[in-house]
Amino acid sequence: MKRIAVIGAGQMAEALLAGLLASQTVSPDALYATDISIERRDLIKRRFGVRVGSDNGAAAAWAEVVLLAVKPQSLDAVLEGLASALAGRLVISIAAGVSIRRIAGWLGPASRIVRVMPNAPALVREGVSALAAGPGVTEDEMRLVRSLFESVGRVVVVEERLMDAVTGLSGSGPAYAFAAIEALADGGVKMGLPRSTAELLAAQTLLGAARMLLETGEHPGRLKDRVASPGGTTMAGLHRLEQGGLRATLMAAVEAATKRSKELGD
Repeated sequence: MKRIAVIGAGQMAEALLAGLLASQTVSPDALYATDISIERRDLIKRRFGVRVGSDNGAAAAWAEVVLLAVKPQSLDAVLEGLASALAGRLVISIAAGVSIRRIAGWLGPASRIVRVMPNAPALVREGVSALAAGPGVTEDEMRLVRSLFESVGRVVVVEERLMDAVTGLSGSGPAYAFAAIEALADGGVKMGLPRSTAELLAAQTLLGAARMLLETGEHPGRLKDRVASPGGTTMAGLHRLEQGGLRATLMAAVEAATKRSKELGD
């Protein structure tokens, strides 16, 4: 495995480091993480046993692959100081809303850049990441990037123009799911269940339903029909969801988040 520098040891970078090491995709001696915070560097060093530092340029010069895991508003400043050190490296960016063209503006037309949109469940290795390749990225390099992000969940490859839609769906989607779990649990509490029991029932129900869909490959509508018997309790509940506009509201949420991602990118 190639040497990998992780610039910015935030929560998502920490999740990726944990996944890479737990899956033995990368060994600790092939990883170098940087952060401006001494506390974050010490935490990463203690937890993972990887090389750490505050010098982004030194890390990039040491590495063959550089993962940019800094906040979008900080990326330009980081790239300004790293442009020469990144020459010849495969660059992976997880900065939300920042286009490949914008990164290439700092690194030059010969740069090889892969843009990735991971999501929060990567923290428990149940994430999903969308990959978009820039010009010049080879199939072998895309296989490498895929293997890195498969260590924290599933991976899809999309055209870069669809990245805002990915952000609106899977990037923001965990928050929609948490809101749904909270609301379902509130409903259970309203009907007399203890809070802890209601939250467990709600969370495991969504987890099980998602796994059932992924493992069977069936359309969600068909799976819904399996649960809803004629004239039964589930149909009564589904009718109320339709009256409340659940599906239209979720579609509108994805649309609103997608539009906001485009605004931030501009």
